[in-house]
Amino acid sequence: MSESLTVVLVHGAFAESSSWTGVLANLHARGVAAIATPNQLRSVTTDADNVRRAVESVGGPVLLVGHSYGGAVITEAAVGADAVKGLVYVAAFAPEHGETALGLTGQFPGSTLGETVRAIPLGDGTNDLIVDRELFPNQFAGDVPLADAQIAAATQRAIRDFALNEPQPAETSAWKTLPSWFVYGTGDKNIPAEGLRFMAERAGSLKTVEIPDASHSVMVSHPDAVADLIVGALAYLA
Repeated sequence: MSESLTVVLVHGAFAESSSWTGVLANLHARGVAAIATPNQLRSVTTDADNVRRAVESVGGPVLLVGHSYGGAVITEAAVGADAVKGLVYVAAFAPEHGETALGLTGQFPGSTLGETVRAIPLGDGTNDLIVDRELFPNQFAGDVPLADAQIAAATQRAIRDFALNEPQPAETSAWKTLPSWFVYGTGDKNIPAEGLRFMAERAGSLKTVEIPDASHSVMVSHPDAVADLIVGALAYLA
């Protein structure tokens, strides 16, 4: 591939684009074109449409990177998007058609996320969900310095519960037709490592990096390892 790829990073639930700061700094220092695009966290369908527009705005080939729920979003956004050449899943969901993020979370034992989530009614029968700010550091970012985890708790974006319960729309998931890479921590309390391993193996991950004891916020606590995997993916696609 002669044209250089741009890395497009998509954050997940209970996070926002600044969660990619360390990864972006590493990539930019290596001369890699990379951006973090906002994720509205309303539904897989609409969030994927927004990411697809971000991909189109780049005007060239793209490597999509998703964290957590952002994995479901990039899986959908890549369908029919010729500019997308590969997918990197960072402690992320890689759903099959009809699967939901919530269903995949509970498919293997170990997640304690449900005990920490608080609902904010939206008045239309759905709710916005946040992680209790006092519980967030331990649940979401146990290996991140406490002060930083507390800031992340205070700046987290709520996700609409419908998004976590929406069946993956596309009949053929993008990871079936595109190369994929996975990185996650064995200390993830949101998505059990066993579930992440299952999704990586099912997708035929070209390289899977398991970081011992790393939390769900693996891109914050281990930005260099995440950036290394992304750079490796770019080299493969070059």
